[in-house]
Amino acid sequence: MKKTLLTPILLLLSGCNITVLNPKSDTGQDQAFLIWFSFSLMMIVLVVVFILFARFVWKYRETSFNKDDLPKDVKGNKKLELIWTLSAIFLLVVLAVPTIAITYNQSPELSSTEDKEEAVHVNVIGQQFYWTFTYENGKTSTNKLVIPADKTVTFHLKSKDVIHSFWIPQLAGKTDVLPGKELIYEIVNPQAGTYEGKCAEFCGLDHANMQFTTKVVSTKEYEKWLKK
Repeated sequence: MKKTLLTPILLLLSGCNITVLNPKSDTGQDQAFLIWFSFSLMMIVLVVVFILFARFVWKYRETSFNKDDLPKDVKGNKKLELIWTLSAIFLLVVLAVPTIAITYNQSPELSSTEDKEEAVHVNVIGQQFYWTFTYENGKTSTNKLVIPADKTVTFHLKSKDVIHSFWIPQLAGKTDVLPGKELIYEIVNPQAGTYEGKCAEFCGLDHANMQFTTKVVSTKEYEKWLKK
C-alpha cells in the first residue's frame, strides 16, 4: 500500500522511470529499502508540519472579534522545545542505523577481505568510451556483461584513463572506477533478465555512449556461454 501511494509521487517529481525502485538483486533491494525508508520518514515530518501549519493558521486567523487584540509576549515553551529537539534526534538515529549498516556492508573495498568459494569473479576495465569484461577462464567481452543468477558476483573494477562510474540501476548502485586502483564490489543474488548498465560519471565527449548490456542467466547457461 505504501509503495502504491508513494510511487506516483516520486514519478511525478522526477518525470522519469525510476528503475532503482524496481530492484532485481538482494543488493538493489537493500538500497531501494533505504530510499523508501528515508522518503517515508520525510513524508511523516512533512505531513506533521503541514497539519500544524494549517491548524495554527486557522486558529490564529484574524476575525472581527480579535483584529484589535495584541498577542501576549510570552517566553518559549520549554516542554515543546524539548519535544521538537528529541523528536529530531530520534528520527536521525532511526534513519542512521539502517543507513550505516547497509552502506558499510555494501561499500567497495580496495581488496577482497574474504575469499568466497561460490562467488563469480569478473574483471571490469572502464576506458573512454567502452567497458571490457574479463571472466575467470580468460574470456572477454566488450559492452556486454553476462553473469549467473542467484550467485554472488564479485567485480574487480579498474580504469585505464579517467574516473568512470560502474552502474547497473536495477542491480546495484553507482561505484567509482579509478585509474591506478582496483576496487572490489559485489552484487548478491541477481535475478535472471536483461538490464542496462552505464557510466554514471562524466568522462568525456562520448560519455553518453558508454553503456553496456547486462544479461543475468542461469548457472548452466552461464557455464555454456563461457565455453563458447
